[in-house]
Amino acid sequence: MRISLFLSLAAILLPGSVYGQAGESPKVCVAVVANVSTVSADLDRLTERLVKSLTTREKRDAVEMDSSTTMERALRPTRENSDEAGVKECEYTLLTQVVESRAHPAALPTRRPGGPIVPDLDASATQPGPGANPPYREEMQINFALFRERRVDPVVDTSILQAASAGVSDTFMAGMDRIASRVSHEIKNDSKKK
Repeated sequence: MRISLFLSLAAILLPGSVYGQAGESPKVCVAVVANVSTVSADLDRLTERLVKSLTTREKRDAVEMDSSTTMERALRPTRENSDEAGVKECEYTLLTQVVESRAHPAALPTRRPGGPIVPDLDASATQPGPGANPPYREEMQINFALFRERRVDPVVDTSILQAASAGVSDTFMAGMDRIASRVSHEIKNDSKKK
């Protein structure tokens, strides 16, 4: 009886796993996406997509926050983000921001790898009429940063390029999936460092 009690306590108290139970995923709080660009985007839908991608595709424990990502160029958790992440007992906080250099003077210019802008081949984006060309869509920059609980330095602070879609409801959805994949990868690497 004493041996089983001792083994039970040892299993609970010894740091056998970083997050408690073996195989348990750390909880990620996802702040509402901020839009610092002139492109229309459904921010609630983008945030929901990011949470859904982290939860279903990446098998992470992710929750949506009520607080928003800062509008400042440097992505840092606000007091509201930190307080809410503490209440929701999150190990990580994810901040995401859509940026456009014209709308955010401090932002680095959007870079186009490989040269000229290519036409948007989205079928819903074509203009009616004979000989009409598809519209050109500038790639927007989506900044994101992942912070560990009570840490000032981010685990990752980077950006991706994503072209806006013809419809507001679909704009940047694929970008949210790419961010979820990268965040999941970074959490896995950060967990190995411990």
